[in-house]
Amino acid sequence: MKKMKTILKGAFPVLALAVLTQCTTTPKTTSGDQKTFIVGPQTADCTGVAPMKCLQVKENASENWTNFYSNIEGFTYEPGYEYVLQVKTEKIANPPADGSSIKYTLIKQISKTKK
Repeated sequence: MKKMKTILKGAFPVLALAVLTQCTTTPKTTSGDQKTFIVGPQTADCTGVAPMKCLQVKENASENWTNFYSNIEGFTYEPGYEYVLQVKTEKIANPPADGSSIKYTLIKQISKTKK
């Protein structure tokens, strides 16, 4: 019985630290992936929470353009150019009700071509 108490006594600080760490270091975002986006030369009318202009984006040249409702942090769009971007994606742990659950951040602008 004495050996059991010693084992439990030694385990308590480790368990307490694990519980505290779980409670105090919950990340805002989780690590993500990298994607390559092709951004079209014009925006399109779209409706999110309200009517807005969406970037036209695709991941492969053979795909159709799709509306992109989010922004890409660090990227400044200029109409009339087609861009190829390397983008980091991160899941947002507690996204706002009217926002995306994914954060997009520019890693590198691979190309910018006048169209």
